[in-house]
Amino acid sequence: MKIVKHSGAVVNFNPEKLTESLLNSGADAYTAESILKEISHEIYEGISTKNIYKKAFALLKKHTHSHAARYNLRAAIEMLGPEGFYFEKYIARLFEAEKYETKTNVVLQGNCVMHEVDILLKKNNVISMVECKFHGGREAASDVKVPLYVYSRFNDLRENNYTLFSNKEQINNCWIVTNTRFTADAIAFAECSGIHLLSWDYPEKRSLKSRNNHDCLYPVTCLTTLTKAEKEKLLLLDVILVKELKDNRVDLKEIGISTHRIKNVLKEVNELCKCY
Repeated sequence: MKIVKHSGAVVNFNPEKLTESLLNSGADAYTAESILKEISHEIYEGISTKNIYKKAFALLKKHTHSHAARYNLRAAIEMLGPEGFYFEKYIARLFEAEKYETKTNVVLQGNCVMHEVDILLKKNNVISMVECKFHGGREAASDVKVPLYVYSRFNDLRENNYTLFSNKEQINNCWIVTNTRFTADAIAFAECSGIHLLSWDYPEKRSLKSRNNHDCLYPVTCLTTLTKAEKEKLLLLDVILVKELKDNRVDLKEIGISTHRIKNVLKEVNELCKCY
């Protein structure tokens, strides 16, 4: 059976890959097998991976909201756009969970020109700048031009004294973060130049995907018990992570959620905060 990927490429349907993604959502083997069986009866030659995803998501949602939310993670991160402002806040939260101090949207004078830095990090007296590259489509990739450009900005800022988290601090490290992926050349240049990369699937053990599953750092946009408009209202209130809603009825009331629905939302929140 041939299916069509987001990129337009035609590939063979891989039931093992679908099963793996269902298990990664937290679903048990029986649930994953039953969903795979149902989808196998519904797919047809030339169906898109997007449609397969929609079918799997709907079936998971019937079983457990939190499993559907985890399965929806990549799309949920895409909902932090389109400009990427909330994506930058989300990335800052990820680093804060690792005990970094953070600042967002800082303008600094380099040796040659002014630079707007998306995120500044501080940990163990080391200051890092973070450049975020947000893409609305998951097939987009950050190629080697991105680290080349960011590295030149880093060199224009490094070794200068700034008042960042305290007086007379210097930027020592550089990160580039994207919600999609980096090309092989981008990774090679970054590794050669000492630039740290973070993407949906890189580095393998500490990618955006794995950080969420292991550390419960899910964005509120993955919640299936809220509407898109309600998620946008939470983002405006600076509620970025699901765990920020744990035992938090105040923000849910403020965006107009009824008492009955708050109970359902908090149930999904608590299930998502049980990391595996």
